[in-house]
Amino acid sequence: MTPDVVKVKPSSDYGLIVEFKNGEVRRFSMLPYLNYPAYRPLKDLSLFMKAHMENGTVAWTEDIDVSPDTLYIEGFPYGLTPAKQGR
Repeated sequence: MTPDVVKVKPSSDYGLIVEFKNGEVRRFSMLPYLNYPAYRPLKDLSLFMKAHMENGTVAWTEDIDVSPDTLYIEGFPYGLTPAKQGR
């Protein structure tokens, strides 16, 4: 079972630093998702930077959020890049 999100910090490169309830911190890039219709409004950096934790996940508006499963599974341990993990 994926742990809930307890803290999120957005960055201007459309990345998210996400802290989970189990203490792990992961970095997740929203860039690949910004062309999907549901996430297109987040191309507006001022909206993207309003990312916040809500009900155990990351949300921006009532209609825009991202699953903690996606953040955890697709994110990388903070401080490591995909190349350093052998991906």
